[in-house]
Amino acid sequence: MNLINKIEKKKILKKKFPYFDSGDIISINLNIFENFKKKNQIFQGLVISRKNKGINTSFTLIKFSYGTWIKRIFKLYSYTINNIKILKKLKKKKKSKLYYLIKKKINF
Repeated sequence: MNLINKIEKKKILKKKFPYFDSGDIISINLNIFENFKKKNQIFQGLVISRKNKGINTSFTLIKFSYGTWIKRIFKLYSYTINNIKILKKLKKKKKSKLYYLIKKKINF
C-alpha cells in the first residue's frame, strides 16, 4: 500500500491546478487527438460536483449550449487537461452537489 501512495503523490505533485469547488465557473484547456493531430479545445462551464479521491479526483461540468445542457465529467490529473482557469467563484452555496441547477436555465 505504501508503494501505491508514493506513486500517487509523485504524479499529483507534477501538475499544479488552482483549487476550485462546486459552484465555481471554470475554463479548461484540453488536448484533443483526432486523426493523428493534436488540437486545443476550451470547455467553459459550471462545476456541479467534485469527488476528491487522490489521483482519481474527478469533477463534473455543465454548460448550456444551443438549447441543451451538456454535462461532462473530467479526471483532474488526466493527460488531456493542460490548464484550468477560475473565472468566477460562488460565495454562498447550500449543497456540495449542485445537480438541481441542471433544471434551471442559468446564464454564466
